[in-house]
Amino acid sequence: MPEIAEPNHEIVRDGVHYTLLGTAHVSRVSAEQVRRLIRSGDYDAVAVELCRSRHKAVLDPKSLSRMDLFSVIRQNRVYMVVANLALSAYQQRLADQFGIEPGAEQRMALRLAAERDLPVLLIDREIGTTLRRISANLSWWRRYTLFTGLLAAMVTSEQVTEDEVERLKEGDVLETTFAEFASDRRDLYQPLIEERDRYMAAKLRREAERTGATRVLAVIGVGHLRGIGRCLSEETEPPERVTATLEQLPPPNPWPRRLPWVLVALILAGFGYGFAVSPELGWELVASWVVINGGLSALGALLAAAHPLTVLSAFVAAPLTSLNPTIGAGMVTGAVELSVRNPSVGDFSRLRDDVASLRGWWRNRVSRVFLVFLLSSLGSALGTYIAGLRIVGQLVEAH
Repeated sequence: MPEIAEPNHEIVRDGVHYTLLGTAHVSRVSAEQVRRLIRSGDYDAVAVELCRSRHKAVLDPKSLSRMDLFSVIRQNRVYMVVANLALSAYQQRLADQFGIEPGAEQRMALRLAAERDLPVLLIDREIGTTLRRISANLSWWRRYTLFTGLLAAMVTSEQVTEDEVERLKEGDVLETTFAEFASDRRDLYQPLIEERDRYMAAKLRREAERTGATRVLAVIGVGHLRGIGRCLSEETEPPERVTATLEQLPPPNPWPRRLPWVLVALILAGFGYGFAVSPELGWELVASWVVINGGLSALGALLAAAHPLTVLSAFVAAPLTSLNPTIGAGMVTGAVELSVRNPSVGDFSRLRDDVASLRGWWRNRVSRVFLVFLLSSLGSALGTYIAGLRIVGQLVEAH
């Protein structure tokens, strides 16, 4: 059988010869092509489509076992961690179905570069920055559908479809996971694909200059081949300026930060007005707030199979944290659940496998902490609006 070669572009710029090798992330042929090119001895540096955090995960797959859950909760990074787990779950489904871990060609490139003492150039943008730029580019409703889509991708038991496999042959895991959302929406396509093409081209130029490399093999998804090639040939801005621009986070919309404080002011004003009318009405309003807000947050914790003490903490904390937007109910319930059910080393080591199934999210104590955080926070958020409407109704009736 004749050898199958992956598509590639040869580009010379600023005295550096770049070979852009377009690979399929679920293809053994791609891994073999990487092996053949690096062993040819024609290159003095190898670039890979990885950022620092993804590179660390490849080199140290047990890094999840050292995750500081208290810091994740305290710094409100649960949503980011869950998004990363979604990508891991998708990769696990691919590995189970096809018997090859996505990104095998990247691991091959890293291993052979180490064997030959070649510098490795990490050219992709940090995944956290990409996700934040995606989020900043979307409306709140699109962010909601994106996050729920990620959750659905995590827990589905369906086999990966032929269309998804074909997209993987033309792009990468990140793009394929978001393909349903990126296919017809410019606001998602631009930060996810176009910006990364431009970023990786600039990073290639910057890293080649830093290392003094003159012949660079860049192992990238074939879906990036045309975009990176065009940017590498045509970009006129200095690479440092391009990467700095694409690493910036757009200023957040002030209204999502202001709205909770506006609601708090209205709720407190309602309490004040109720007590001014009569102490009985004031206490009725307070009771409605506590029962509805605390009750829905506790229900969320209960649905997450939280410890009884965590469910109680949700009921007590939610009415108070909802009046202080700097602290969420999920921060309290997540910390309590973590204290009363401290995950074992085994929970951390099984995390990637467990989150690939719906039942595993409840079985694993690490992922269950995230569920407690998410569902109790959702319950408290719903409780804030429902209780607020109830308070308005009670005031109208009293008036």
